[in-house]
Parts: sequence; C-alpha cells; structure tokens
Amino acid sequence: MSLSSSKYREIMRQYEITRDQNRIQMEERREQVYKELPEFQELDAAVSAYCSRRLRLLLGDSPEAAAALENPIPKVILRKKALLRSAGYPEDYLEPIYDCPDCKDTGYVTLESGIQEKCHCLRAQEQAYLYEQSNLKGISESDRFSNLSYAYCQGEDLEHLRGAVRISEDFVETFGEGKNLLFYGTVGTGKSFLSGCIANSLLEKGFSVIYFSAVSLFESLARYSFDGNAKESLYNFCKELYNYDLVIVDDLGTEVLSSFVTSQLFTLLNEREMRRKSTIISTNLNLSELRDRYSDRVFSRVSKNFQLCKLSGPDVRMCQKLNGIRS
Repeated sequence: MSLSSSKYREIMRQYEITRDQNRIQMEERREQVYKELPEFQELDAAVSAYCSRRLRLLLGDSPEAAAALENPIPKVILRKKALLRSAGYPEDYLEPIYDCPDCKDTGYVTLESGIQEKCHCLRAQEQAYLYEQSNLKGISESDRFSNLSYAYCQGEDLEHLRGAVRISEDFVETFGEGKNLLFYGTVGTGKSFLSGCIANSLLEKGFSVIYFSAVSLFESLARYSFDGNAKESLYNFCKELYNYDLVIVDDLGTEVLSSFVTSQLFTLLNEREMRRKSTIISTNLNLSELRDRYSDRVFSRVSKNFQLCKLSGPDVRMCQKLNGIRS
C-alpha cells in the first residue's frame, strides 16, 4: 500500500493546476514585453511566418525549397536576448516557468533508457502524505539509526542492543518480504526508538507505515465494533489496518485485557500474515508473560512468524535525565 488512487489523482491534479498557473504567468510576461518592446513581437511574428512557410513547402513536396529558406531563428534569439537585457529583463524572462524544472511540473522524469520514473518532487509529496497518515505522533522524526547511542549499555545488554540494531537495519534493507519483529524487554531500553528508526527509514523509501499504541489501537477497534452505526467506519479502518505496508503496535500489554482484545490481536496478526504484510510489536512483557496474557494461538503466531529481539539494561531515558541533572 502506498498512495491511494484518490490521493494520487489529487496530487497529479495539483501538478496540472501548477502548469496552468505558470502558463498564465508566462503569457502575462509576454504581453508585458510586447507592450514595452514592439520589436520583440515582430521578431516572434517573423519566426512564426518562417515556420509556417517552411511547413507549407514540406507538405507541398518541395523539400529543396524548404531547405533553401534562410533560417532566421539563431539571429532572432540573439536579438531577443539583447532586447530583454536593454529593458532590464533577464535573458530567460520568457522561458517556460516551472516550479520543478527537472520534471517540468509533471511529476515524472524520463531516464536515458526512456523509462519514466517519479521525480524527487513527487516522491517528497508522497513521503509527506505518508508521514501525515502514519499516526507517528508517538515517534520522533529524530529517531534515526545515526542518532543511536550505546553509551548506557555494557556487557550482555550491549550485545542485545547491537543484535537488535543489526536485525532492524536488515529489516529495512530487505523490507517487502513480509518479515515481522517483536521487541521485548524492560522499560526504556530502546524498543520504541528502534521502531521509530525503522518507521522513518521506510517512510523515506515511500512505504506506508501506521503507528498505534496498544491502548489506542484496541480503543479504536472497540469504538467502531460496538457502535451499530459505525459498520462502514469499522470496515474502512480494518481495511487500512490490514493493508498498510507496516503496522507498529507499541507497548503491547498496557491495554486493558479482554477476550475482545485477544480476538482482535489474533485477527490483526492473521490478516496481515495472509497479506504478507509486516508488523512490529514492542512490549515490556517477557515471553512467558506474553504467553500467559494472551491465548496460545496468539503466542503461537508471534513465536512462529516474528523475529524476537530482546532488549535489556537500564532505562536510557532515566539515565539521560539523571545525567542532565548532574551536568
């Protein structure tokens, strides 16, 4: 899942509007120049007359006569530039106007091979939209692998963190293969941070990501499920939930447990597995607590289909606060 077709059409429509606006601006500039520099309009008319005459000769099977016509265009170009300079305009004042010169406001560039690919400006709009839709308020844009610090870990805790980072980076590099991750361990050891690193990296690559705390996810599902007038909203919510490229469920175990929660969690895991979509779960529960809290079939899905990443050690956030106080 990337952009919806409706959102894509909306973006392409905006490109069309931009082209129209720039075309109008260019015509206004041309009228302004014609008014100030009548010779400029005469030069344009001369070029137009030459092109029309040459075309008539070619269509009339007179290629020799067409070739014999003196081409005024090179001299006209030089004269027009001189006129613009003399009136205080830049030489390219009447060149086509583009917000993005690379794609000429079409959203696509043509490679040397002839293949068209999305321009950087279109990719930027896609990324901005995907981030807006990702619900990543619980994750900072500064959650990046490059900002990772190992300063508060040592020994076995450090090995756990390094292993989790390697797995996370590989998850990003090979994304699209339906892999899943479970980050588990004590509070403040980097589980949410690594989820954020993955989310931000994949958003930059144009994948769709959505983030939920476990509490907000199951509250949303309950609100739609138990409202008889919200069947369509429930359908649309679940459709997106099951089809996002990546779903992140943070702090599993903090929600109020019920049979409804257990059932919805299993459905989420099962539906996304069938669609070969990736899921990341973070929890402060250990594996035994995870098994005891949820049903055997939920734990079986997780243990079978998720790569398990244990994180341990001190609460990094608390360490940072204490260091800040000391300094």
